[in-house]
Amino acid sequence: MAEPVTSLEERVRVALGAERAVLGRRVQSLWNGYGEIRRVTLEGGKAANAIVKHVAPPVVDRGKAPETALRSHRRKLRSYAVELAFYQRYAERCGDRCRVPRPLHLESGENCWLLVLEDLDGAGFDLRRARLAERERTSCLAWLAEFHATFLGESPASLWKVGTYWHLATRPDELSTLSVEKLKQHAPQFDAALNGARFRTFVHGDAKLENFCFAGDGAVAAVDFQYVGGGAGIKDLAYFLGSCLAPSECESQVGRHLSTYFELLERALAARGSSVDFPALEREWRALFPVAWADFYRFLLGWAKDAYPFDAYSRKLTDQAIAFVSESARN
Repeated sequence: MAEPVTSLEERVRVALGAERAVLGRRVQSLWNGYGEIRRVTLEGGKAANAIVKHVAPPVVDRGKAPETALRSHRRKLRSYAVELAFYQRYAERCGDRCRVPRPLHLESGENCWLLVLEDLDGAGFDLRRARLAERERTSCLAWLAEFHATFLGESPASLWKVGTYWHLATRPDELSTLSVEKLKQHAPQFDAALNGARFRTFVHGDAKLENFCFAGDGAVAAVDFQYVGGGAGIKDLAYFLGSCLAPSECESQVGRHLSTYFELLERALAARGSSVDFPALEREWRALFPVAWADFYRFLLGWAKDAYPFDAYSRKLTDQAIAFVSESARN
């Protein structure tokens, strides 16, 4: 049962040392009724406004629910624990160049979570985009480059060992319903190639266009860290570009955007004094780009095949991914 508004308001008020807290309109409902995100107005506290992400999952009868539902439920619960851990342990390291909401208060109970976060609208990131201008797309690529540079080579303690919400170990149901045989056949090889990357960082894990917030000057911030974890940064690139480019645009634009990303990543690593072998990193991640693209389409076409066409560009990259993993297996 959802917590009464007055009780939630009081928890937020006390946590932020405010004289008064008023929950406003719902910004977003969480997937499958697991809670909601609301804006809160505060008087006399740490901030004038904040975002409240209140997770109160439905009760699942473990004796009656099918295994597919239990698996989905466990995955969602883990994702909220991961998000809280990200804000507790890592968010403060994301500076202005890979901006995230500042955590104001975090708490967890038994299968419930409360995250009170900085209101990015109030920080100037009040624009949302359905389509991106060139400058905005570059800003998102810069955010990803800075984020990947920040956590390159680190172990994702308390996060997903393998980041992204579609990785194979968590999606057996989608694999079982997949009808594109070559994707199904090679899915374990795609997964092994991505997980076996020499150069690993933290991936955002859900770096779609909808999870970026824009400022009028072109700056960008990112939200939603439920699926942050370890992996090759190229996974975020494949997913992001697929979310903001139409299939007809990919052939002519993806290569240019990848080059922009690697230029930005090299610059970000240099600014941090990194000693990484960047040419080797770029070679590895570029080679894995078709694999990352095909790996996501493996999930997508198993999850909602009727909603997403297996377009010509994705078929082309799938063939490249199969050639890559097949060649790797021979060597």
